[in-house]
Amino acid sequence: MPASKPASDASGPVPRNTLLYSVLVPAYNESKNLPPTMRSLAAALRGEGIPFELLVVNDNSRDDTAAVVQGLCGEIPEIHLVHNTPPGGLGRAVRCGLRHYRGDALAVVMADSSDDPRDVVACYRKLEEGYDAVFGSRFRPGSEVVQYPPVKLYANRLVNKAMQLLFVTRFNDLTNAFKAYRRHVIESISPLQAAHFNITIEMSLSCLIRRYRIAEIPIRWYGRTWGQSNLRLREMGRRYLCTLLMIWFERLLVLDDLMLESRPAPAKDAPEGRE
Repeated sequence: MPASKPASDASGPVPRNTLLYSVLVPAYNESKNLPPTMRSLAAALRGEGIPFELLVVNDNSRDDTAAVVQGLCGEIPEIHLVHNTPPGGLGRAVRCGLRHYRGDALAVVMADSSDDPRDVVACYRKLEEGYDAVFGSRFRPGSEVVQYPPVKLYANRLVNKAMQLLFVTRFNDLTNAFKAYRRHVIESISPLQAAHFNITIEMSLSCLIRRYRIAEIPIRWYGRTWGQSNLRLREMGRRYLCTLLMIWFERLLVLDDLMLESRPAPAKDAPEGRE
């Protein structure tokens, strides 16, 4: 695997192929979905000459997810498997992955092939341009959405519109897990607290209020071909609300402290005084 280089401060264009790209894939009972997902991701990233790792977090699966991933390692040596300890949950699995990833940048990608590998590549290319984060949107011109359950679609648009108003932002798919971040962004928004799907808005909103350079790109999204989604709207509602309010109050009351802590540390040999 190519050696990781220090993350840039994103103050200007970044030369191609200098960022080690970690693709974090949380997996709960995804033994059927993981082989095509891993193969397609590896093929797309190799084809573009992108240095990468595929970090699979086995989230206490009750099927043979772990064995399937281990079996793929001979074919795809870039796979790195870690195990989340109980209790499970998407947020806990993502937080587990954030303790183990080795890249200069990280994208969260679903195990069920709902996210298109071409968009994983597109996020990397935007990071190369100097952005701190890239948000994938299923609802911009040029996006493609296939087999989105109507009830969840209605709830999605309602929640995202509310967040657009509360946070005065143009980004319209903040609940989508598929986003990419540079390492210094992950470090500045940590430690994260969400245990379930509310991790999606904790990460995106925490990044947003710190005023990082964020690009939003249209993406493709495909419904699951095997298994069932673990998202339960009734169960998640209170958790989404708690996370949303927590970050809204951070923005309202302690944004000055957050901004100070999110600034890159000055170089050791930099002269004292104003920038």
